[in-house]
This record gives sequence, C-alpha cells and structure tokens, in this order.
Amino acid sequence: MKKFVGVDLHKNLIVLCVMDQARKVLETRRFECRDTEVIAEFFAALGTFELVVEATASYEWFVQLVEPYADRVILAHPGKLRVIAESTRKTDKLDARVLAAFLALDMIPQAYRAGPRQRQHRRLVRQRHYLRRRITSVKNRLRHLLADYNADRRDLFSQEGRQAAAKIELLPADRFTFEMMFKELDFHDEQLGAVERELKAFAKKAPQREAEARKLLGTHPEVGPVTIEAFLAEVGDVRRFGSRKKVTAYVGLAPGVRESAGRGRELRITKCGSGLLRWALGQAAWRLVGKSARWRHIFEQIAKRRGKKKAIVAVTRRLLCVLVSMLTRGEPYRHVV
Repeated sequence: MKKFVGVDLHKNLIVLCVMDQARKVLETRRFECRDTEVIAEFFAALGTFELVVEATASYEWFVQLVEPYADRVILAHPGKLRVIAESTRKTDKLDARVLAAFLALDMIPQAYRAGPRQRQHRRLVRQRHYLRRRITSVKNRLRHLLADYNADRRDLFSQEGRQAAAKIELLPADRFTFEMMFKELDFHDEQLGAVERELKAFAKKAPQREAEARKLLGTHPEVGPVTIEAFLAEVGDVRRFGSRKKVTAYVGLAPGVRESAGRGRELRITKCGSGLLRWALGQAAWRLVGKSARWRHIFEQIAKRRGKKKAIVAVTRRLLCVLVSMLTRGEPYRHVV
C-alpha cells in the first residue's frame, strides 16, 4: 500500500502526517531536526511512500536525507498553497495533513529544485551581490561623515583622496569611526576580489551547455559578467520553462492582472522571483537605453504613454525575453539597424 507523507518543516522541528490513498490519516509524528538518525530510521521502515514538503529556506538537508527511501519527493510552492497560507486554523499538524491530502490527490503545485551546481553558483553570486551592497553602504557613510565637515571629495576612494582625507581635522569620535569604516571597506574589497576569483574558477569548470550559454549571453551589448552570472545562477536552463512568458513570470517581471465582470486592469509587476536578477537586468537595461539608439527609441515610445518607471520595466522585460530567445535558439545577439 502506497502512503503519502506531508511534512511541515521548521528550523528546529518537523511535523509529518501519513495518509493512504483514501486520505485516511495513518500516523502523525513529530521530530527534532537534530535527530537525523531517528528521522532516517522512521522513513526507512515506512515502506512505499511519496513525500511533499514546502520549499522553505532550509529544506535541502531534509530532502537529501529522505530521498533514498521515497518513491518521489515533491517540493510544494509555498506561494501557491493558499489553502494553508490563508487558513484561520493554522497549526503544524493541520498544515502537514493538508499537504498529505493534496499529495494523495496529486494536486500539489510544485516548486523548482535547483541542482547541486546551480545551488553552489547561486551561493557565490549572491555573496558577491551582498559584498557589493556592503561596499556601497560603507562608501555612502564615509561621504556623509565628511560632508558634515564640508570635506567630501569626488576622488575620496583613490589613493590620493584617502591621503588627503587622512589629514582632515576631525573630532576624536569621528576620526575613530572614519578609520574603522575604511578598514571595513578594505576588508569587503578583499572579500569581493576573492569571490570574483572563485566565480571565474567556477565558470572554468562549467559543463558544455552552461559554457555555451555563458558565451552566447556575452554577445548581447551591455550584458556583462554580473548580469550573465546572475541569469545563469537564478534561472538555470531555460529549456525547463517552455516559453518566454513563463520565464518572465518566474523572474517576477510579469505584470499582475485583476479582472472582474469581463473588465480587467494591469497591475504592477509581481516581483515574485529573484530580486538580484531583476536588479542586474534593470542595470543592463539602463545601459542599453543610454548607449543604443534602438533600445532608447523603444524606451522613449513607452515612456510617452506610461512614464519612465514603467518604460524601464518594459525594456527590462524585453531584454530578458531576448536573452531567453538567444539561449533557446542557440544564436548570438544580432544587431538590428
């Protein structure tokens, strides 16, 4: 008899519900996450079963633990399981039971599970993005401190600018903070360099399809290494989507729609995907608008009707679609006169 297991996974606790095909509850159990041996023994003795767990932030260790024993392990999309998210009676036991029931009915909205290489790629790309944000934050704080003395300068972070700033008379607390922030800036710069080197080494070990995708994306004007790495890390293989519209929705650049009585209106973009990728694509879109007459014309035509903010979002969405088409067809970017 095949069993269906719904798992409500938390940082320190697991609650699971076991059902049969008729959705009759056979067993409800609770485990501490640290008791991995006990968890493995339970699933090893369970027999034939399928399992579903929500794609929360820390599911990977659990999936790897139970995969050898399960016929199938499914990741449930948390945003699409509204029956749980909007429930007025929300408990761990009830959540696990609902998951098991949906699994028995084969109605689980599935989430994408990245492979080991893509997970490692994401980790490196996101760490680089974090360090860039920290560097920007420290630089802004340094400029703000010197602005209080009317001593900010454009070349502050050059060797000459740092030497000049060191001679400015600051109050003791400000001098102490100033020196600490420059040490923090140097530390983050050093870490960023290490991440950049690690990403280059990671790219050299890429399988053929990923190497070809990296090369193709590089033919698009104003799409540099930061955008390319963010795209490959967050989207992965575009073949799994089937259409550009699905990729756009996955990245969060698709506009929402509200319709009633046959009348609909377009809402803002959903922003449900990777914020890092949307940021990288947006930066590339602004560069294109500034340097390409064709892309600037597209931007200006939309801006006349919808405004500049919506126009740059539309250009970003179009850029994403072009990148997806290049990878789908295996063709480099073709310049249009």
